[in-house]
Amino acid sequence: GMKKKVQAYIVEKQLFAQDAKLLVAVSGGADSVALLAVLHELGYSCEVAHCNFHLRDAESDRDEMFVRTLCARLNIPCTVKHFDTLAEAARMKVSIEMAARTLRYDWFEALRQACGATSIVVAHHQDDSVETFLLNLIRGTGIGGLRGITPKNGYITRPFLNVSRVEILSYLEKKGLDYVTDSTNLQDEYLRNKVRLHLIPLMEEINPAARENVLRTALHLDDAYAIYNKGIAEAKQRVLCEEGIDIPLLLAEEASVTVLYELLSPKGFNPSQIKEIYRSLTGQSGKQFLSSTHRVVKDRNRLLVVSLDDKKEKPRLQMEERAYSTDFVIPIGKHIACLDADKIAKPLSLRLCQVGDSFVPFGMRGRKNLSDYMTDRKFSLLQKDNQWVLCCGDEICWLVNERIDNRFRITQETKRILIITCL
Repeated sequence: GMKKKVQAYIVEKQLFAQDAKLLVAVSGGADSVALLAVLHELGYSCEVAHCNFHLRDAESDRDEMFVRTLCARLNIPCTVKHFDTLAEAARMKVSIEMAARTLRYDWFEALRQACGATSIVVAHHQDDSVETFLLNLIRGTGIGGLRGITPKNGYITRPFLNVSRVEILSYLEKKGLDYVTDSTNLQDEYLRNKVRLHLIPLMEEINPAARENVLRTALHLDDAYAIYNKGIAEAKQRVLCEEGIDIPLLLAEEASVTVLYELLSPKGFNPSQIKEIYRSLTGQSGKQFLSSTHRVVKDRNRLLVVSLDDKKEKPRLQMEERAYSTDFVIPIGKHIACLDADKIAKPLSLRLCQVGDSFVPFGMRGRKNLSDYMTDRKFSLLQKDNQWVLCCGDEICWLVNERIDNRFRITQETKRILIITCL
């Protein structure tokens, strides 16, 4: 019967060993009561965790008493946690279901560590998996959302995924076990009930094997998802370059828009922004897009991706003054500037370059706009944003790590030199 079926599933999916210590989440509903009873009967060492979310007044307390009594009867240790779910949801700025879910799983994990359990066991069953698949399909989801519910996710295990609600209820009846029913209708439950009570029966009228077929499809998609993830990981490797994404390489990919989605959605960009970014790939440079954490800039044939909290780090400069003689060898390197110390009559200061900045590049006579200079030198937009200048009063004397200003250069007349090194 049910006991054998569950044990076989535990072994097949390698959910936990026979000597494992299990933390079982028990709400008091039919599924969780059956789960506890079956695991107990199979000889597993169990502890129970029960959450009182205080969302249903007397009913919440009735559930708690029911679970405490059940555990006392089975001689199983039971820990109860009380949550002010409404206050927590307001604090986290999320829906009540989301808050309850986060509170529940965070506490389960803390308790698992405290009591030394190897798994957190929850009572999702076959019907939950079918309902989740259909709910996700209706709401719209990627391939990841169409895999039903997975038997193992980190420490969370689900040994009931191959048994149906009908089997669970008949097991409880046979054992003479009581359970509580939850009268609430959270938004998710409301939708889920519609799927459960109306949609699935209608599907079964069309094809009696609808439920099994949905699960079989979910299994196929599970495999497809593994292959998809591997393909995406390889594509990411191919298209990423030093400052972001190489546009020609991205466009050469099989499903380039999907690859772009997988690269940018973890950085907070939403699907409509990503579509827009994709459309901008063939347009002109300079277009920018912002998420709450990142900035994406189209720059020639690259898409630059920058974190907004990248502080523009001020370069550290080391200065040394010395007498100049003609046999002094001027060190070469972009990170070193050698200036005529006597031409520096005003205090030196370091700042980021600004619009309208100009200087006389070393070896030239005329002034050049800094932005034109950087464009000619093929600076990316990021490099332009991050270019520091060393000023003598209001005049630029060094475009740091790039070029000095001709007016401050060393000449035959120079007596003292200032050597500035960017560390």
